Amino acid sequence: MRTLPSLPSSLLLLASAVHAQTADAPPAPSTPPAATLERVEIRRTAPTDTAQRQQSTAAKTVVGREEIERMGDATVSEVLKRLPGVTLGGGRPGRGGDVRMRGLGSGYTQILLNGERMPYGMALDSLTPDQVERIEITRGPTAETGAQAIAGTINIVLRESVRQRLNNVHLRVAHDEGAWKPDLSWTRAEQLDDFSYNLSTNFHSGRDLDHTDVHTVETRLADGATTLDERRITDESSRRQSLHAGGRLQWRLGAGETFALMPFVILSESRSQSAQTLQSLDPAAVPDYATADRTGTGRFALGRLNAQWQTRFDSGLRLELKAGGSLGRGAGDSVRNERDGSGAVLRRIDDERAGQDRGLSTGGKLSRSAGDGAHLLSLGWEAEHNRRDETRTTLETSATGTRSLNGEVGDTLQARTLRRALWAQDEWTVTPQWSLQGGLRWEAIDTTSDAADGQVSSRSGVVTPLFHVAWKPVEGGKDQVRLSLTRSYRAPTLANLIARRSEATGTNLETNPDRAGNPQLKPELATGLDLAFEHYLAAGGVLSIGVFERRIDQLIRAQTTLETVGGVQRWVSRPQNIGDAVTRGVELEAKFRLSELLAEGAPPLELRANVSAFRSRVNSIGGPDNRLDKQPDWSANLGGDWRFRGLPLTLGASLNFTPDYAIRLSDNQRNTVDTRRVIDAYALWTFSPELQLRASVSNALPLDNVNSATVTTATTRQVATTSNPGSTAWALRLEMKL
Repeated sequence: MRTLPSLPSSLLLLASAVHAQTADAPPAPSTPPAATLERVEIRRTAPTDTAQRQQSTAAKTVVGREEIERMGDATVSEVLKRLPGVTLGGGRPGRGGDVRMRGLGSGYTQILLNGERMPYGMALDSLTPDQVERIEITRGPTAETGAQAIAGTINIVLRESVRQRLNNVHLRVAHDEGAWKPDLSWTRAEQLDDFSYNLSTNFHSGRDLDHTDVHTVETRLADGATTLDERRITDESSRRQSLHAGGRLQWRLGAGETFALMPFVILSESRSQSAQTLQSLDPAAVPDYATADRTGTGRFALGRLNAQWQTRFDSGLRLELKAGGSLGRGAGDSVRNERDGSGAVLRRIDDERAGQDRGLSTGGKLSRSAGDGAHLLSLGWEAEHNRRDETRTTLETSATGTRSLNGEVGDTLQARTLRRALWAQDEWTVTPQWSLQGGLRWEAIDTTSDAADGQVSSRSGVVTPLFHVAWKPVEGGKDQVRLSLTRSYRAPTLANLIARRSEATGTNLETNPDRAGNPQLKPELATGLDLAFEHYLAAGGVLSIGVFERRIDQLIRAQTTLETVGGVQRWVSRPQNIGDAVTRGVELEAKFRLSELLAEGAPPLELRANVSAFRSRVNSIGGPDNRLDKQPDWSANLGGDWRFRGLPLTLGASLNFTPDYAIRLSDNQRNTVDTRRVIDAYALWTFSPELQLRASVSNALPLDNVNSATVTTATTRQVATTSNPGSTAWALRLEMKL
């Protein structure tokens, strides 16, 4: 006998209720009353962050909305600093900075926005957490996401297609260094038949204060006598207002066919002013100037529109086509006056600049399941063209007259880049315990720049094979082992390639050089190995340990030398390919509820901890401390959340710590970076499911940011120590669901 498929329990209960009512009801009248139908909403449950991580063949961490908004952060980079293997550098603690994976500096970590490279001129801190749906962190490169990821890839996924109706408003006000910073965010999402939309906007206004103290001392090695003792103190105040808006408009055209538009807009305006004092602590020395003041303004606008079309054919073939365009414009001007002790102007520098960036991109993916779904074969292509037009005029006025500081390269610059890529990838579930992902990617980049001193061209092409495997010792078990063998690379940036020189602010020294590009740079190439073990807990927790190694060829590093500029000798820093390097590391992560490890009755505490240790060596530079630039010995994060029973209150805190370290940049250059410690905490009171109040503190018990640069020659040693005071920011955020 043939059996019918079983019905869901909710439908059986509904049927029983209807039967009971009809059985006891009196006979129906001749004219039945109009029936009232209740709206029934069926929602698809998305996989949890842990489930997405466990199901991925390539090692991947997924951070969803709950973790993104937990601490009430103002920027995406503040969210990233607590994630395993991610550190921030280049800025004061608690004030953001460059995002680095595995301790490696900018350029080693690939940052994507919705799976695509970010538009030129757009900073990660221009995104607010309210605009982000999730963050995907991939430890190794894949053919689909790209091979410019020696350290890994961070993909910021903005708000996506609608899963439920949203109408959220967040009001935030922060207090930092005596200044108030208001912030307003609004998110709206809705499904209307075959059309859905998701819109988010953010308005921010704030003032920043910055105090920088640079103390430079030069001594003779022979007798220890001081030949230079100079101190440059700068106090800067800046005010910025910005508006960000983005969204996704999606139409369902038919079974398996959708079309989406994704607009994104940034508008910002800033004003700044600074006062500087240049002191010579040697009474016999006369500094270039006694004081300096500077005022400036800046404006930036960026618009981006992406389109995506997806369809599925009867044969099981899936096609995805995408295209996008962006237009960014920025302009600014500044006036700097350098004065003597009486206040008279010795030197005035007027700087005006304007730039425009235009970008076009297109790509596609053709995929099909084979072998009863065991294989997912994909072929893809990408093309991206960017053009930058820049005009800059810098005039110096002094007792000798007025001259242009742009003389050797002209006031205009045009640069173009063309990137093409082809890739193929196969995800193969061999057995329920084994899954493999193999891929091959070819990528080429052409860069051309035009200036008054001629045209500069650069071309690079890389083929990268990529292989990932995941193995579960027990079918359906909680343990998993991952192995990756990859080839990745780091392409020189546009600023690295363009030879245009930018003059240093203040005295030109070996520790304060001018900066310029090098059109002869070649890309860095890296061979990588990753091995990890993961144990998943019943309630969604995870424990993991992993090791990695990268062997890097043609390492790029800035080198400072004396060059003749306009008939005058000046120190200039240019990037160079200096040889080979290797980096290795160990990464440990734990995320769980205390009740998953302890017996019944454990306190309602969720814990998060990760520790990463790194070692690296640049072969062409002698030790000690001949490590890769900006890579510390180790970094650690510790955090927890306590959800009170019987109270609508949640408390949480996190500690981010990176110890001090030293880096030998060349045989005669050495930098040191001081300890970085950031303590954040929050309290969340839930009045109702529609109303919450979140209070937070960022960078409690702040540390000063202290760095030093040392240059040693045959006869002298020059040490420049830079310090910035730390500060604590307080914030209050009201979260409403309307």
